[in-house]
Amino acid sequence: MDIKSLLQAYRLGELTPRAVIGELLQRAASHSDHNIWIHLASANELEPYLARLQSSSPEELPLYGIPFAVKDNIDVAGMPTTAGCDAFRYRPDEHAAVVAQLIDAGAVPVGKTNLDQFATGLVGTRSPWGACRNSVNPEYISGGSSAGSAVAVAKGLVSFALGTDTAGSGRVPAAFNNLIGLKPTLGRLSVRGMVPACQSLDCVSIFARDAEQAASILAQCDGTDASDPWQRTPATGTRPLPARFRVGVPRQSQLDFDGDQAAARLFGEAIRHLERMGASVVEIDFAPFLDTARLLYEGPWVAERYLATEPLITQQPDALLPVTRSIIAKGREGSAADAFRAQYQLKTLKHQADRNWLQVDLILTPTTPTIYTIDQVQTDPVALNSKLGTYTNFMNLLDYAAVAVPAGHLDNGLPWGVTLFAPAFQDEALLALAGHLHTLTSSTVGALQDPVSGKSWDETRGTIDVLVCGAHLSGLPLNHQLTSRGAVLIADTHTAQAYRMYALAGGPPFRPGLIRDTDTGIALPVEVWRMPAEQFGSFVAGIPAPLGIGQVELENGDWVCGFICEPIGLEGAKEITQSGGWRGYLKGQEELTNPEAPEDSPLR
Repeated sequence: MDIKSLLQAYRLGELTPRAVIGELLQRAASHSDHNIWIHLASANELEPYLARLQSSSPEELPLYGIPFAVKDNIDVAGMPTTAGCDAFRYRPDEHAAVVAQLIDAGAVPVGKTNLDQFATGLVGTRSPWGACRNSVNPEYISGGSSAGSAVAVAKGLVSFALGTDTAGSGRVPAAFNNLIGLKPTLGRLSVRGMVPACQSLDCVSIFARDAEQAASILAQCDGTDASDPWQRTPATGTRPLPARFRVGVPRQSQLDFDGDQAAARLFGEAIRHLERMGASVVEIDFAPFLDTARLLYEGPWVAERYLATEPLITQQPDALLPVTRSIIAKGREGSAADAFRAQYQLKTLKHQADRNWLQVDLILTPTTPTIYTIDQVQTDPVALNSKLGTYTNFMNLLDYAAVAVPAGHLDNGLPWGVTLFAPAFQDEALLALAGHLHTLTSSTVGALQDPVSGKSWDETRGTIDVLVCGAHLSGLPLNHQLTSRGAVLIADTHTAQAYRMYALAGGPPFRPGLIRDTDTGIALPVEVWRMPAEQFGSFVAGIPAPLGIGQVELENGDWVCGFICEPIGLEGAKEITQSGGWRGYLKGQEELTNPEAPEDSPLR
């Protein structure tokens, strides 16, 4: 189902769209117990799309014969739209704007997918068509509300899918099904032909196998729709992330994994991956984001959900599921004063949240605290649904772009993910970074054995590795010369068994001299720091004689730039090889001069 692979097979004549779609319909039938579809297209419904492709080619149409799924609150002409409620059913004469753009590019809509009724939920269980089951383990939730769209991609039934995202519906299912989930900037893609949930906050989302394919689908859906009053364009051009970028993360005390230690571990690993990719990590106060998230369902925005369903909920209330009805019916309450009060509060919170962009380029959070079984959610449907929105509910209220990225698997074998977000219209920059992160966190796509495609991150791009063995070690007096230049520690290791060390004359700061001696040398502890290449020159210029930078061999046989000593520097020096490195020597000196020194002494 990889888009490039399918297009190549079509070009070579190895496959035809008709054969592929026919196979997919059979495959979909074998997954009926997952409750993925509300309407799977019939042969008659698909024939116009397939017939058109017979008179065209992959060279003419960028998505020639590419199968995709559509969440059943987005219109596909001739197929019913239900929004998860049969009493709401209608059959549109026109495609939604984004669907029309994809079909014009040659894509084929295979059907309409299951969702939490009226897109009200993050669980995927609130549907008369049955709870949509997780693609990896059917006992667990798929996430919602774009449940079926995510599972269809994860099961290999389509190449990509459209969902919607008001409070996390395009990101939570991506996290739970090992996919990329793009929540574009609010208003970037047309919402004409989409059943509103919370109209001022709704956007069309994209589920894809990898970030590169998500970006290609975004490009096909992009463009101005003069008939959509909600669409907008950026005031200024987008900017790529700098090579040395700053990532904000919530304070440790503000992170919530609902007791899932595996999720906490995966989040820490994602942070370390970003650091290796050139990020400097900055802890931020996450309170404004969390306070904003609570506004979505505790504030007047629920009234928008009531407006979207008002005729039905007032005339046929029993047509809605009880949990859906109980949430939406609250929209009748409140006053205009409540709405203005909440708007004022949001304005203040956005002002506080936006101040973070002065110190970071993007922010990383978990996509959800953890994942739950279907039984757990059905036992406690409101509280657990709210928990899932911890890191997603604020995004459209604050007008940010976001990408959910797979981050590995939990101890129970279920997929879990993280989210990158940034100011509006930074969609492409986020996708580029997400693509690199994805190759580091996951090896397969969805519930399949297909390998993750995309460009692997070159950790050494634009950097130079520097070995240090003395005063530049972590916590010692000259370490700031590394950290101030954006260097990050990548290895705490040893040299090959071929080095001797001397305490040089002079100081402070006191410094060692490292020399190579393959006859009597030993392995000595060292650190390797990765430095931006543009900072290397100024760093080297500050190194005083008799020290310099040369090549040093590590215990694994690699050679890296590192501190070495000119022979003249050994005059008046004391050999300290047997001290076990510079830290060992300093510890011995401290014990000699001050045997009562505390264990946390800087020299130790």
